[in-house]
Amino acid sequence: MGRVALLYCLVLLAVSSHDALQGEASKEDFSWPRAAVPLLTDRSTVPLQNPEFEAGGSRDPGPMCGIECQGRLPAAGRVELERLLSYETLYENGTRTLTQVSLQDFAPPAIQGRRAGLVRRKRRVYGADGRFVIADEHYATSYPFAACVKISTGCSGILVSPQHALTAAHCVHDGRDYLRGSGRLRVGVMKLRARGRGLGRGGAKGVERGHTPEGRDGKRKRKKESRRDRVPRGVAVGAEPKRPVLRWTRVQQTFIPKGWMNDVGGHVAPDYDYALLKLKRSHRVKSMTLGVAPPLETTLGGRVHFSGFDDDHPGKVVYRFCSVSQESGELMYQYCDAQEGSSGAGVYIRLMEPGGWRPRWRRKVIGVFTGHRWVDVNGTLSDYNVAVRITPPKFAQICHWIHGDPNQCQPV
Repeated sequence: MGRVALLYCLVLLAVSSHDALQGEASKEDFSWPRAAVPLLTDRSTVPLQNPEFEAGGSRDPGPMCGIECQGRLPAAGRVELERLLSYETLYENGTRTLTQVSLQDFAPPAIQGRRAGLVRRKRRVYGADGRFVIADEHYATSYPFAACVKISTGCSGILVSPQHALTAAHCVHDGRDYLRGSGRLRVGVMKLRARGRGLGRGGAKGVERGHTPEGRDGKRKRKKESRRDRVPRGVAVGAEPKRPVLRWTRVQQTFIPKGWMNDVGGHVAPDYDYALLKLKRSHRVKSMTLGVAPPLETTLGGRVHFSGFDDDHPGKVVYRFCSVSQESGELMYQYCDAQEGSSGAGVYIRLMEPGGWRPRWRRKVIGVFTGHRWVDVNGTLSDYNVAVRITPPKFAQICHWIHGDPNQCQPV
Protein backbone atom coordinates (compact mmCIF):
# COMPACT_ATOMS: atom_id res chain seq x y z
CA MET A 1 0.00 0.00 0.00
CA GLY A 2 2.91 2.29 0.72
CA ARG A 3 4.19 1.95 -2.84
CA VAL A 4 0.74 2.65 -4.24
CA ALA A 5 0.43 5.79 -2.11
CA LEU A 6 3.90 6.93 -3.15
CA LEU A 7 3.13 6.42 -6.84
CA TYR A 8 -0.17 8.25 -6.44
CA CYS A 9 1.57 11.20 -4.74
CA LEU A 10 4.11 11.41 -7.56
CA VAL A 11 1.33 11.48 -10.18
CA LEU A 12 -0.57 14.24 -8.39
CA LEU A 13 2.63 16.18 -7.78
CA ALA A 14 3.44 16.08 -11.49
CA VAL A 15 -0.07 17.24 -12.41
CA SER A 16 -0.02 20.04 -9.83
CA SER A 17 3.45 21.19 -10.90
CA HIS A 18 2.39 21.29 -14.54
CA ASP A 19 -0.67 23.36 -13.63
CA ALA A 20 1.38 25.70 -11.47
CA LEU A 21 3.88 26.33 -14.26
CA GLN A 22 1.06 27.14 -16.64
CA GLY A 23 -0.47 29.45 -14.06
CA GLU A 24 2.81 31.32 -13.62
CA ALA A 25 3.10 31.73 -17.38
CA SER A 26 -0.34 33.29 -17.81
CA LYS A 27 -2.29 33.79 -14.61
CA GLU A 28 -5.09 35.72 -16.29
CA ASP A 29 -5.84 32.78 -18.61
CA PHE A 30 -6.01 30.32 -15.71
CA SER A 31 -7.95 32.33 -13.14
CA TRP A 32 -11.57 31.90 -12.13
CA PRO A 33 -13.67 34.31 -14.21
CA ARG A 34 -16.32 36.43 -12.58
CA ALA A 35 -19.65 35.11 -13.93
CA ALA A 36 -22.87 37.12 -13.98
CA VAL A 37 -25.40 35.00 -12.08
CA PRO A 38 -29.12 35.83 -12.42
CA LEU A 39 -31.37 36.32 -9.42
CA LEU A 40 -33.63 33.28 -8.94
CA THR A 41 -36.59 33.45 -6.55
CA ASP A 42 -39.57 31.21 -5.80
CA ARG A 43 -42.82 32.43 -7.28
CA SER A 44 -45.34 29.81 -6.08
CA THR A 45 -45.39 26.32 -4.57
CA VAL A 46 -48.20 23.78 -4.94
CA PRO A 47 -48.54 20.20 -3.61
CA LEU A 48 -48.44 17.29 -6.05
CA GLN A 49 -49.75 13.75 -5.88
CA ASN A 50 -47.39 11.40 -4.09
CA PRO A 51 -45.10 9.50 -6.49
CA GLU A 52 -45.48 5.78 -7.12
CA PHE A 53 -41.75 4.96 -6.90
CA GLU A 54 -42.26 2.42 -9.69
CA ALA A 55 -39.46 3.28 -12.11
CA GLY A 56 -36.88 0.51 -12.28
CA GLY A 57 -34.11 2.58 -13.82
CA SER A 58 -33.32 5.21 -16.40
CA ARG A 59 -34.89 4.67 -19.80
CA ASP A 60 -32.68 4.29 -22.86
CA PRO A 61 -32.09 7.92 -23.83
CA GLY A 62 -31.19 7.07 -27.42
CA PRO A 63 -28.79 9.12 -29.56
CA MET A 64 -28.53 12.77 -28.54
CA CYS A 65 -28.13 15.88 -30.62
CA GLY A 66 -24.44 16.69 -31.23
CA ILE A 67 -22.54 19.96 -31.26
CA GLU A 68 -23.49 20.88 -34.83
CA CYS A 69 -27.14 20.15 -34.13
CA GLN A 70 -27.12 22.08 -30.85
CA GLY A 71 -25.53 25.07 -32.56
CA ARG A 72 -28.63 25.36 -34.77
CA LEU A 73 -31.07 25.28 -31.85
CA PRO A 74 -32.27 28.63 -30.48
CA ALA A 75 -31.07 29.47 -26.96
CA ALA A 76 -33.77 29.31 -24.30
CA GLY A 77 -35.20 32.70 -23.36
CA ARG A 78 -36.12 33.87 -19.88
CA VAL A 79 -39.69 32.47 -19.94
CA GLU A 80 -38.53 29.05 -21.16
CA LEU A 81 -35.71 28.99 -18.60
CA GLU A 82 -38.15 29.76 -15.80
CA ARG A 83 -40.16 26.70 -16.86
CA LEU A 84 -37.07 24.47 -17.06
CA LEU A 85 -35.68 25.69 -13.74
CA SER A 86 -38.94 25.21 -11.86
CA TYR A 87 -38.42 22.23 -9.61
CA GLU A 88 -39.93 19.37 -7.67
CA THR A 89 -39.13 18.76 -4.03
CA LEU A 90 -39.52 15.21 -2.74
CA TYR A 91 -39.75 14.96 1.05
CA GLU A 92 -38.73 12.09 3.30
CA ASN A 93 -42.36 11.21 4.07
CA GLY A 94 -43.12 10.62 0.36
CA THR A 95 -44.91 13.89 -0.36
CA ARG A 96 -43.76 16.29 -3.05
CA THR A 97 -44.32 19.84 -4.27
CA LEU A 98 -43.79 21.84 -7.46
CA THR A 99 -42.22 25.30 -7.19
CA GLN A 100 -42.37 27.86 -10.00
CA VAL A 101 -39.46 30.30 -10.15
CA SER A 102 -38.70 33.77 -11.50
CA LEU A 103 -35.44 34.91 -13.09
CA GLN A 104 -34.03 38.42 -13.09
CA ASP A 105 -30.86 39.84 -14.67
CA PHE A 106 -30.61 36.88 -17.05
CA ALA A 107 -27.94 36.98 -19.77
CA PRO A 108 -27.79 34.58 -22.79
CA PRO A 109 -25.17 31.81 -22.64
CA ALA A 110 -21.67 32.67 -23.87
CA ILE A 111 -20.94 29.23 -25.39
CA GLN A 112 -22.83 28.05 -28.46
CA GLY A 113 -20.66 25.03 -29.14
CA ARG A 114 -17.02 24.11 -29.64
CA ARG A 115 -15.55 21.01 -31.19
CA ALA A 116 -11.99 19.79 -31.02
CA GLY A 117 -10.38 17.69 -33.74
CA LEU A 118 -10.06 14.61 -31.53
CA VAL A 119 -12.23 11.66 -32.63
CA ARG A 120 -12.12 8.40 -30.68
CA ARG A 121 -14.42 5.44 -30.42
CA LYS A 122 -16.01 2.86 -28.22
CA ARG A 123 -17.03 2.27 -24.67
CA ARG A 124 -16.65 3.80 -21.24
CA VAL A 125 -12.96 2.97 -20.82
CA TYR A 126 -11.02 4.26 -23.82
CA GLY A 127 -7.78 2.37 -24.49
CA ALA A 128 -5.55 2.00 -21.43
CA ASP A 129 -7.48 2.55 -18.22
CA GLY A 130 -6.39 5.93 -16.83
CA ARG A 131 -8.27 5.74 -13.53
CA PHE A 132 -6.60 5.83 -10.11
CA VAL A 133 -8.05 3.72 -7.30
CA ILE A 134 -7.62 5.62 -4.02
CA ALA A 135 -6.74 2.62 -1.88
CA ASP A 136 -4.89 4.42 0.92
CA GLU A 137 -7.27 5.14 3.82
CA HIS A 138 -5.81 8.57 4.55
CA TYR A 139 -6.27 9.82 0.96
CA ALA A 140 -9.74 8.28 0.64
CA THR A 141 -10.94 10.18 3.74
CA SER A 142 -9.17 13.47 2.95
CA TYR A 143 -10.11 16.39 0.71
CA PRO A 144 -10.96 16.35 -2.16
CA PHE A 145 -11.69 12.60 -2.29
CA ALA A 146 -13.68 12.60 0.97
CA ALA A 147 -16.25 14.92 -0.67
CA CYS A 148 -17.14 12.07 -3.04
CA VAL A 149 -20.28 10.22 -1.83
CA LYS A 150 -22.16 7.05 -2.71
CA ILE A 151 -25.91 7.15 -3.48
CA SER A 152 -27.94 4.14 -2.33
CA THR A 153 -29.46 3.71 -5.80
CA GLY A 154 -25.99 2.87 -7.14
CA CYS A 155 -24.64 6.25 -8.26
CA SER A 156 -22.03 8.69 -7.00
CA GLY A 157 -22.28 12.30 -5.92
CA ILE A 158 -20.33 15.19 -4.44
CA LEU A 159 -20.77 17.15 -1.22
CA VAL A 160 -21.31 20.84 -2.04
CA SER A 161 -22.05 21.70 1.59
CA PRO A 162 -21.79 19.69 4.82
CA GLN A 163 -25.48 18.77 4.39
CA HIS A 164 -26.01 18.73 0.60
CA ALA A 165 -24.91 16.28 -2.08
CA LEU A 166 -25.08 17.00 -5.81
CA THR A 167 -25.75 14.04 -8.13
CA ALA A 168 -27.41 13.15 -11.44
CA ALA A 169 -31.19 13.36 -11.70
CA HIS A 170 -31.39 9.96 -13.42
CA CYS A 171 -30.01 8.42 -10.20
CA VAL A 172 -33.36 9.10 -8.51
CA HIS A 173 -35.83 9.79 -11.36
CA ASP A 174 -36.18 8.37 -14.89
CA GLY A 175 -37.93 11.43 -16.31
CA ARG A 176 -41.43 10.15 -15.57
CA ASP A 177 -41.36 8.68 -12.06
CA TYR A 178 -39.03 8.27 -9.10
CA LEU A 179 -36.94 5.13 -8.98
CA ARG A 180 -37.70 2.28 -6.64
CA GLY A 181 -35.62 2.89 -3.54
CA SER A 182 -35.53 6.68 -3.94
CA GLY A 183 -38.29 7.00 -1.35
CA ARG A 184 -35.81 5.83 1.30
CA LEU A 185 -32.73 7.34 -0.26
CA ARG A 186 -29.41 7.31 1.61
CA VAL A 187 -26.02 8.88 1.00
CA GLY A 188 -22.75 7.26 2.10
CA VAL A 189 -19.76 9.36 3.17
CA MET A 190 -16.33 7.74 3.52
CA LYS A 191 -15.14 7.79 7.14
CA LEU A 192 -12.37 6.03 9.06
CA ARG A 193 -13.47 3.27 11.43
CA ALA A 194 -11.38 0.90 13.53
CA ARG A 195 -11.17 -2.65 12.23
CA GLY A 196 -11.48 -4.12 15.72
CA ARG A 197 -13.81 -3.37 18.57
CA GLY A 198 -13.00 -2.03 21.99
CA LEU A 199 -12.39 1.64 21.22
CA GLY A 200 -13.00 4.30 23.79
CA ARG A 201 -12.50 4.45 27.52
CA GLY A 202 -14.57 1.33 28.08
CA GLY A 203 -12.61 -0.93 25.72
CA ALA A 204 -13.67 -4.43 24.80
CA LYS A 205 -12.03 -5.83 27.92
CA GLY A 206 -11.56 -2.59 29.76
CA VAL A 207 -7.92 -2.58 28.65
CA GLU A 208 -6.66 0.87 27.77
CA ARG A 209 -3.89 3.17 28.80
CA GLY A 210 -3.15 2.77 32.51
CA HIS A 211 -5.66 -0.05 33.09
CA THR A 212 -3.44 -3.13 33.22
CA PRO A 213 -3.70 -6.37 35.23
CA GLU A 214 -0.59 -5.45 37.24
CA GLY A 215 -2.48 -2.93 39.38
CA ARG A 216 -0.17 -0.60 41.27
CA ASP A 217 2.95 -2.13 39.75
CA GLY A 218 1.51 -1.47 36.34
CA LYS A 219 0.83 2.15 37.22
CA ARG A 220 4.38 2.63 38.46
CA LYS A 221 5.68 1.11 35.25
CA ARG A 222 3.50 3.38 33.15
CA LYS A 223 5.13 6.47 34.70
CA LYS A 224 8.47 5.35 33.30
CA GLU A 225 7.18 4.96 29.76
CA SER A 226 8.13 7.57 27.21
CA ARG A 227 5.45 9.50 25.34
CA ARG A 228 6.41 7.71 22.15
CA ASP A 229 5.54 4.34 23.73
CA ARG A 230 2.19 5.36 25.14
CA VAL A 231 -1.08 4.34 23.49
CA PRO A 232 -3.13 7.38 22.41
CA ARG A 233 -6.11 8.25 24.61
CA GLY A 234 -9.29 6.55 23.52
CA VAL A 235 -7.56 3.71 21.63
CA ALA A 236 -7.66 0.21 23.06
CA VAL A 237 -4.48 -1.81 23.44
CA GLY A 238 -4.19 -4.21 20.50
CA ALA A 239 -6.80 -2.39 18.39
CA GLU A 240 -6.33 -2.82 14.64
CA PRO A 241 -5.68 0.16 12.33
CA LYS A 242 -8.65 2.11 11.06
CA ARG A 243 -10.07 1.53 7.59
CA PRO A 244 -12.33 3.66 5.37
CA VAL A 245 -16.00 2.66 5.38
CA LEU A 246 -19.19 4.32 4.16
CA ARG A 247 -21.25 6.01 6.84
CA TRP A 248 -24.83 6.27 5.57
CA THR A 249 -27.24 9.16 6.14
CA ARG A 250 -30.91 9.38 5.17
CA VAL A 251 -31.99 12.03 2.65
CA GLN A 252 -34.42 14.62 3.97
CA GLN A 253 -35.30 16.41 0.70
CA THR A 254 -34.61 15.79 -3.00
CA PHE A 255 -34.65 18.66 -5.52
CA ILE A 256 -35.00 17.96 -9.27
CA PRO A 257 -35.39 20.59 -12.05
CA LYS A 258 -38.43 20.32 -14.30
CA GLY A 259 -36.03 20.46 -17.25
CA TRP A 260 -35.13 16.84 -16.51
CA MET A 261 -38.81 15.90 -16.70
CA ASN A 262 -39.23 17.73 -20.01
CA ASP A 263 -39.99 14.67 -22.14
CA VAL A 264 -39.27 15.42 -25.82
CA GLY A 265 -39.96 12.72 -28.40
CA GLY A 266 -40.12 10.01 -25.75
CA HIS A 267 -36.61 10.77 -24.44
CA VAL A 268 -35.27 12.99 -21.70
CA ALA A 269 -32.57 15.53 -22.54
CA PRO A 270 -29.36 15.38 -20.51
CA ASP A 271 -29.06 19.17 -20.20
CA TYR A 272 -30.77 19.16 -16.78
CA ASP A 273 -29.61 15.78 -15.51
CA TYR A 274 -28.74 16.91 -11.98
CA ALA A 275 -30.37 16.80 -8.55
CA LEU A 276 -29.56 18.02 -5.06
CA LEU A 277 -30.01 15.88 -1.93
CA LYS A 278 -30.41 17.48 1.49
CA LEU A 279 -29.15 15.11 4.18
CA LYS A 280 -30.73 14.62 7.60
CA ARG A 281 -27.45 15.43 9.31
CA SER A 282 -24.34 17.37 8.43
CA HIS A 283 -20.96 15.71 8.02
CA ARG A 284 -17.67 16.99 9.34
CA VAL A 285 -16.09 16.63 5.92
CA LYS A 286 -14.67 19.45 3.83
CA SER A 287 -17.11 19.90 0.97
CA MET A 288 -16.39 21.16 -2.53
CA THR A 289 -17.24 24.70 -3.63
CA LEU A 290 -19.88 25.16 -6.32
CA GLY A 291 -18.80 27.17 -9.37
CA VAL A 292 -19.92 28.31 -12.81
CA ALA A 293 -18.35 26.41 -15.71
CA PRO A 294 -16.13 28.76 -17.75
CA PRO A 295 -15.25 28.19 -21.43
CA LEU A 296 -12.88 25.27 -21.00
CA GLU A 297 -10.66 25.88 -24.02
CA THR A 298 -8.95 28.65 -22.04
CA THR A 299 -8.59 26.76 -18.75
CA LEU A 300 -5.57 24.49 -18.48
CA GLY A 301 -6.26 22.74 -21.76
CA GLY A 302 -9.85 21.98 -20.77
CA ARG A 303 -8.76 19.48 -18.13
CA VAL A 304 -11.51 18.23 -15.80
CA HIS A 305 -11.38 15.89 -12.77
CA PHE A 306 -13.91 13.75 -10.92
CA SER A 307 -14.06 10.86 -8.45
CA GLY A 308 -16.75 8.24 -8.04
CA PHE A 309 -17.61 4.78 -6.78
CA ASP A 310 -17.19 2.73 -9.98
CA ASP A 311 -18.86 -0.68 -9.79
CA ASP A 312 -15.73 -2.57 -10.83
CA HIS A 313 -13.95 -1.31 -7.67
CA PRO A 314 -16.58 -1.80 -4.94
CA GLY A 315 -16.07 0.27 -1.79
CA LYS A 316 -13.22 2.26 -3.35
CA VAL A 317 -13.02 5.87 -4.48
CA VAL A 318 -11.83 6.04 -8.11
CA TYR A 319 -10.26 9.26 -9.43
CA ARG A 320 -9.63 10.32 -13.03
CA PHE A 321 -8.86 13.38 -15.15
CA CYS A 322 -8.89 14.18 -18.86
CA SER A 323 -9.39 17.02 -21.32
CA VAL A 324 -12.81 18.00 -22.66
CA SER A 325 -13.13 17.26 -26.38
CA GLN A 326 -16.30 19.23 -27.09
CA GLU A 327 -18.61 21.54 -25.20
CA SER A 328 -21.92 23.24 -25.79
CA GLY A 329 -23.82 25.76 -23.74
CA GLU A 330 -25.17 22.97 -21.50
CA LEU A 331 -22.90 19.93 -21.87
CA MET A 332 -19.29 18.77 -21.86
CA TYR A 333 -18.17 15.82 -23.99
CA GLN A 334 -15.02 13.99 -22.91
CA TYR A 335 -13.22 10.65 -22.72
CA CYS A 336 -12.56 10.37 -19.01
CA ASP A 337 -12.47 6.64 -18.27
CA ALA A 338 -15.49 5.62 -16.21
CA GLN A 339 -17.65 2.63 -15.40
CA GLU A 340 -21.17 2.09 -14.08
CA GLY A 341 -21.58 3.62 -10.64
CA SER A 342 -19.66 6.81 -11.39
CA SER A 343 -22.74 8.63 -12.75
CA GLY A 344 -23.59 11.65 -10.64
CA ALA A 345 -19.99 12.41 -9.70
CA GLY A 346 -19.07 16.07 -9.39
CA VAL A 347 -16.85 17.31 -12.23
CA TYR A 348 -14.39 19.96 -11.05
CA ILE A 349 -11.51 22.04 -12.33
CA ARG A 350 -8.66 23.77 -10.56
CA LEU A 351 -8.01 27.44 -11.31
CA MET A 352 -6.36 30.35 -9.59
CA GLU A 353 -8.50 32.50 -7.31
CA PRO A 354 -7.81 36.14 -8.18
CA GLY A 355 -7.47 38.90 -5.62
CA GLY A 356 -5.37 39.30 -2.53
CA TRP A 357 -1.62 39.64 -2.30
CA ARG A 358 -1.11 35.91 -2.82
CA PRO A 359 -3.50 34.23 -5.32
CA ARG A 360 -4.14 30.55 -4.63
CA TRP A 361 -5.37 27.57 -6.59
CA ARG A 362 -8.92 26.47 -5.84
CA ARG A 363 -11.10 23.56 -6.92
CA LYS A 364 -14.75 24.14 -7.83
CA VAL A 365 -17.48 21.79 -9.04
CA ILE A 366 -18.54 23.01 -12.50
CA GLY A 367 -20.50 19.98 -13.73
CA VAL A 368 -22.18 16.65 -13.03
CA PHE A 369 -21.06 13.48 -14.80
CA THR A 370 -24.08 11.77 -16.37
CA GLY A 371 -22.42 8.79 -18.07
CA HIS A 372 -21.97 7.33 -21.52
CA ARG A 373 -24.07 8.64 -24.44
CA TRP A 374 -24.24 8.10 -28.18
CA VAL A 375 -24.03 11.45 -29.97
CA ASP A 376 -25.29 12.14 -33.48
CA VAL A 377 -22.50 14.05 -35.26
CA ASN A 378 -23.77 14.94 -38.75
CA GLY A 379 -25.55 11.61 -39.10
CA THR A 380 -22.71 9.53 -37.66
CA LEU A 381 -22.94 8.10 -34.15
CA SER A 382 -19.96 8.74 -31.88
CA ASP A 383 -19.78 7.75 -28.23
CA TYR A 384 -18.75 10.11 -25.46
CA ASN A 385 -18.86 10.35 -21.72
CA VAL A 386 -21.05 13.38 -21.04
CA ALA A 387 -21.29 15.86 -18.17
CA VAL A 388 -23.78 18.65 -17.49
CA ARG A 389 -22.24 22.12 -17.31
CA ILE A 390 -23.25 24.32 -14.37
CA THR A 391 -24.32 27.49 -16.15
CA PRO A 392 -25.15 30.76 -14.33
CA PRO A 393 -28.91 29.93 -14.17
CA LYS A 394 -28.18 26.40 -12.90
CA PHE A 395 -25.74 27.80 -10.36
CA ALA A 396 -28.45 30.20 -9.12
CA GLN A 397 -30.92 27.31 -8.83
CA ILE A 398 -28.60 24.88 -6.99
CA CYS A 399 -27.38 27.64 -4.69
CA HIS A 400 -31.00 28.57 -3.96
CA TRP A 401 -31.70 24.95 -3.00
CA ILE A 402 -28.75 25.03 -0.60
CA HIS A 403 -29.18 28.44 1.01
CA GLY A 404 -32.71 29.59 0.21
CA ASP A 405 -31.31 33.13 0.02
CA PRO A 406 -30.52 34.59 -3.43
CA ASN A 407 -28.20 37.14 -1.83
CA GLN A 408 -25.78 34.28 -1.04
CA CYS A 409 -25.80 33.04 -4.62
CA GLN A 410 -22.99 34.95 -6.26
CA PRO A 411 -19.87 32.96 -7.17
CA VAL A 412 -17.05 33.19 -4.63
